[in-house]
Amino acid sequence: MKIIIADFIYTPDGFIKNQAIAFNDTIVAIDTPEALQTRYKDAKTHHTEANSVLYPGFINTHVHLEFSANKTALQYGSFMPWLHSVIEQRDTLLASCDNATMKQACESMLRSGITTFGAISSFGTELEVCEQTPQRVVFFNELIGSNAAYADMLYGDFTQRLEASMHCVKNSRITPAIAIHSPYSVHPVLLHKAIGLAKQHTLQLSAHFLESQAERDWLEKGEGEFKPFFEKFFNTSTPVTTIEEFIHAFDTYPTHFTHCVQASKEELEYLINKGHSVAHCPRSNRYLGVGRLAIEHLLDAKFSVATDGLSSNDSLNLFDELRAALMLHHQAPIDKLATRLIHAVTSDAADILRLNCGKIAVGKNADFAVVTLPETPKREEEIALWTILQTKEVSEVYIEGEKYV
Repeated sequence: MKIIIADFIYTPDGFIKNQAIAFNDTIVAIDTPEALQTRYKDAKTHHTEANSVLYPGFINTHVHLEFSANKTALQYGSFMPWLHSVIEQRDTLLASCDNATMKQACESMLRSGITTFGAISSFGTELEVCEQTPQRVVFFNELIGSNAAYADMLYGDFTQRLEASMHCVKNSRITPAIAIHSPYSVHPVLLHKAIGLAKQHTLQLSAHFLESQAERDWLEKGEGEFKPFFEKFFNTSTPVTTIEEFIHAFDTYPTHFTHCVQASKEELEYLINKGHSVAHCPRSNRYLGVGRLAIEHLLDAKFSVATDGLSSNDSLNLFDELRAALMLHHQAPIDKLATRLIHAVTSDAADILRLNCGKIAVGKNADFAVVTLPETPKREEEIALWTILQTKEVSEVYIEGEKYV
């Protein structure tokens, strides 16, 4: 048994003072330090630094590790030039992204307090690294393929990767899952087979959705910037599905939709009413010039804030992402938005991924991130704001009660 004492603890009821946590691999009790030390006389007690805030470990629901070697190879500013640069540079970037590079990416996430992440895997190359990293990993095996002629081959490759993630070493913290690349790149036959597979095995499901105006123009009218792209690379001028067909395919299974920048208010409401959730990636959206997610339509629903991958970002630091969200959504009161964003990367994200973490509550996994502020907060209602603005890296990280930072 261990006891940790911090100046403030972030709980589902808000920030509390003069309390401590007793834990082993899960949280056993929350009470005053004196009460816990009396109850657990043999427990080792740890006092965090002055002005520290104890949070549940942060959760990054959507990251691509396979392109972690990218620095300046890809073109930012607009979605289609970026996509063309990904195709041109893909082989070089994948060859450069060895296990050491991906391990470094995982370590950088850990230093920003990320104890759980959702890895979107196109090729399965990061599975070994995800088995070795101390973090929890929801391993989203990605399905892609819009050409019916290659459907069986692509689905076979996808299921092989899925099976590999389902047979990871028992001491790893990997949860196998399924990702649908996007409505424009996955044939409806493959889509329905993958959703059926997710239902059969009760797997988490994720999908990129309406990231750019080009995607919307293509799905609605078969026109726009995607038309010459599909004519050049896939010899087709007709989209394989529509927006409505795509979202209705998920009606009976909760799914985490990523980006949704070009989704209308009605479409966002539809997703929420069907029990789905949204991953918001503000820096990726800005760097690719796709617009702003109307986060104001999601504040009363479950959503997460995620970094996406280094193919469309400059870091995997969650505090960098949260600061970007504060700046992007300038219409919202900054202190209230900060509190909502912290909720999004803790309890909301855990609920979305159906994991027993994300909250400081008895019975939850003992996953913690300790943030040390430069001075005592003058107003407790601004602790979340100062956490986001003043933090580059956390002071301590625990996963299942073991200290890793």
